[in-house]
Amino acid sequence: MWSERLVSREERLGEIVSKRKYYTLKDKIVKKENMVKAAQRVISNGGNAGIDGIGIKEFNNNYKMYMREIYRQMKENRYEAPPVLRVFIPKGDGRERPLGIPTVKDRVAQATVKRIMEPIFEKIFCDCSYGFRPGRSQMDAINQIEEYRKQGYKWVVDADIKGYFDNIDHNLLMEFIQERITDGWVLDMIESWLTAGVMTENGYESTTRGTPQGGVISPLLANIYLHQFDKIMVKRGYKVVRFADDFVVLTKSKGKANRALEVIKEITEGKLKLQLHPEKTRISNFGEGFVFLGFEFIGWRYKRPRKKKVNAFKDKVREITKRQLPWSLERIINELNEQIQGWGIYFGHGNVKKLFQRLDGWIRMRIRSFMEEKKAVKNQNKRIPTSVFQKKGLKSLLTTLS
Repeated sequence: MWSERLVSREERLGEIVSKRKYYTLKDKIVKKENMVKAAQRVISNGGNAGIDGIGIKEFNNNYKMYMREIYRQMKENRYEAPPVLRVFIPKGDGRERPLGIPTVKDRVAQATVKRIMEPIFEKIFCDCSYGFRPGRSQMDAINQIEEYRKQGYKWVVDADIKGYFDNIDHNLLMEFIQERITDGWVLDMIESWLTAGVMTENGYESTTRGTPQGGVISPLLANIYLHQFDKIMVKRGYKVVRFADDFVVLTKSKGKANRALEVIKEITEGKLKLQLHPEKTRISNFGEGFVFLGFEFIGWRYKRPRKKKVNAFKDKVREITKRQLPWSLERIINELNEQIQGWGIYFGHGNVKKLFQRLDGWIRMRIRSFMEEKKAVKNQNKRIPTSVFQKKGLKSLLTTLS
């Protein structure tokens, strides 16, 4: 694959190639093999239809026709990015987060460009960046924080960028992309996605800043933008752990943490035209505790899921076990197992044994209530033994710890 050959070639040439610019990428992007692999990824990810109403199923049913259409438009420089569909999804604090849904065809076009762009920028991205990158995860970021803690980095600048995805400066982003890519066709494609606008229930709205959350290429663009922050901080010797727009900087003293916060402000507010959230950006330490990627670091050795994450998990269990749902017990258990496995595997890396025991018991109580069509009350419905649920295949949070 071309992208794999590109990475290995850069690895051989080292720093000389790290400064290389790519003048012609269109022929690599608009290649049928590349487009097919991009489409397969989009289809496997699923998702809802955009403003044209064409969903994954319909795209699949007319796959050859739609792929020929995308190929010809991109090949002949006729591709125009359609506006994204603006929807709102609930957040844990009761507010809503805007999400942009591109059409399936546009997701394929974005994925086609991303497959060639990503390895180019992956070569220069800093090790401190973990979000939306191949082979890296939230748990890798959590583990890095714990490694720094062992090395004596006890103070933490816990920073929050206010409305990051909505406030990315388009001109600056295009400048940062041109540090590596100067192919005018690629730059025009990216700019068309940035300025495509959104369709809301009130009609069309233009976009002069930001990159829509929900776009296939948006996470890569967001990482390119904050790479400028990463490289300055790393060059100055700071220990940074960043996952998308969520990051912490660790130091060995409070004085250095104060200085780090000044530097962070210089970069984000000065160079990148972003704002730190005044109420959510603070200096702390492991003794006082702080929150990162859903974990609450408490004391010098412990971490656990933050209360908001526990409540969100319990809300999901309540939703699945509503007594009025016309579901079979087997379906209830299958739905619960999916939640238990995913949540347990991630948060099982914390100090959670007692918490998981309590939650396991609470989940069984919810199922007993469903089976007997009674309101769930503490110590109720114990005449249905736990062994019944085990035989039915119900997973346990505790088993995710092993």
